[in-house]
Amino acid sequence: METSTIVWIIVGIVVVIAIAVVIWLLTSRQRREAHLESERRKAAELRQSAYETDVARREREAEAARAAAAAKQAEADAAQAQLESERLARESAGHQSDAEKLRTEASERLQKADAVDPDVDTDRRAGVDADRRADVTAAERGTVHDKHDAAHREQDAAHAADAADADRDRHVDDTQRRDTETGRRI
Repeated sequence: METSTIVWIIVGIVVVIAIAVVIWLLTSRQRREAHLESERRKAAELRQSAYETDVARREREAEAARAAAAAKQAEADAAQAQLESERLARESAGHQSDAEKLRTEASERLQKADAVDPDVDTDRRAGVDADRRADVTAAERGTVHDKHDAAHREQDAAHAADAADADRDRHVDDTQRRDTETGRRI
């Protein structure tokens, strides 16, 4: 073999090796770029996921703040209702006390009327002497007796009105308690 043939073979081998190195370098660079692009995509996906998670976190914090505000409002409403209930209870107790005073006063007046009325036989009237009874004229007896009867009639009328109100309330309760599907009373 001649030297020129050997040189050409060596040159051919060197050229093939150089081409292989160039191809390897080009594909290596492309692989590296592809790898870097893949890493960039992963980083972008992670950033997007972190952003979505942060948005979800902020939404939950806002919901928690709204729930806390609603709870505080409910507590304030409950406290207000409690204060209103206590005020109404005090007012009711005051009205009840006033009613009791008026009842006592009316009872005392009726007792005084009975004590003054010559037609009513009470222990106090039994001790009054006959001369005093004679001084009271028949007209005065009728007037006192009429006033006493009128007081009793007013008291009876008030009791009758209370009973009528109670009956009406009971009737309203009964009519309101009906089955919604059939219309029958429950």
